[in-house]
Amino acid sequence: MKKLTKLEFKWICYDIGNSAFILLVSTILPIYFNSLSDAAGVAESDYLSYWSYATSISTIIVALLGPILGTIADYRGNKKKVFLSSALLGALALACFAIPSHWLSFLVLYICAKICYSLSLVFYDSMLVDVTSEDHMDSVSSQGYAFGYIGSCIPFVISLFIILASGLPMHTAMMIAFVLNAVWWIVFTLPLARAYKQKHYIEPERHVIHDTFARLGKTLSSIKKEKKIFLFLLAFFFFIDGVYTIIDLATAYGTSLGLDSTGLLLALLFTQIVAFPASLLFASLSKTQDTAKLIKICILAYFCIACFAIQLDNIVEFWILAGAVGCFQGGIQALSRSYYAKIIPDNASGEYFGLFDICGKGASFLGLLVVGIVTQYTGQQNLGVAALTFMFLIGYFLFAKAAKLEK
Repeated sequence: MKKLTKLEFKWICYDIGNSAFILLVSTILPIYFNSLSDAAGVAESDYLSYWSYATSISTIIVALLGPILGTIADYRGNKKKVFLSSALLGALALACFAIPSHWLSFLVLYICAKICYSLSLVFYDSMLVDVTSEDHMDSVSSQGYAFGYIGSCIPFVISLFIILASGLPMHTAMMIAFVLNAVWWIVFTLPLARAYKQKHYIEPERHVIHDTFARLGKTLSSIKKEKKIFLFLLAFFFFIDGVYTIIDLATAYGTSLGLDSTGLLLALLFTQIVAFPASLLFASLSKTQDTAKLIKICILAYFCIACFAIQLDNIVEFWILAGAVGCFQGGIQALSRSYYAKIIPDNASGEYFGLFDICGKGASFLGLLVVGIVTQYTGQQNLGVAALTFMFLIGYFLFAKAAKLEK
């Protein structure tokens, strides 16, 4: 595997930093929210629904803001500013998670943090065209996810110890854990913020705001003519919908089934550990294997994972699910990111990654909403999970069609 340059490594550092937040969100945070909602007398079946709705709201807002702010970021000197602003605001919101004592005010703060986190990734992903060459994008993107998975385990394990073994009151332990993860996020943001230089950019013709909406309008009206990009985004919308829904609801789903909280957290830590070598393996395979072929394998694997999750009802099966997700989670995210970066214009990467985010985290709105509604009105979480299998099938066939087209 080719040695990373200093700039590539500093770009990867942000994956290490922000992954601490998303691991916390997908593991400890739903359990903490469950304790707040229990104290307020919220029904167990409604707990998963409210958590799903909050995550859905954040994705809708990001879907609206992502393309606009991403397009603004393409103008000279803007990308670093908007990236750093969103990352620091997200970390600040995370540090303040222990302040709200009511479940509703906590959800509002969670939504704000999730929005900032997601927007920072729009700018971060678009930086890939500036930090590495096209022939190295698959490898760098995969290593970003790999080191993000293993790096995020450090603050997570420390947080688990503080919460479960320190003997501190729950609220105090959670406050320390939130601040610890926020500091981790900031520390690994700064190297990229200092070193990054925007190589590909667009000069405004009239005014940045006017040009932003003019460019977006032109791109949205003509993107159907860019068949490879259009079909890829459509495919990505469906298959990544399932991926992000599984990530966002893993702990909440297990908790709602009555599985042991400690076992759930350890199983999801196992996911991160498995994901590290698995992502590095995909980075290595990308050098000799067609990227499209590897993405197809990941989509089919996730289809099987969703099928398995339908009948999940004990902690052993949850561990099996966690290991399977770890094997393919990094590969499908990293290769999709680098594959897309290769087929879009370099100087409009922010704009196009804004659209990418609509079809990515914006897509998870659909999966989360379906799971939330079906769970609330039928009382059967498994029925909501079953819908995800169709997302992967549709995504696979659309991606297969897109992969056949020339750039």
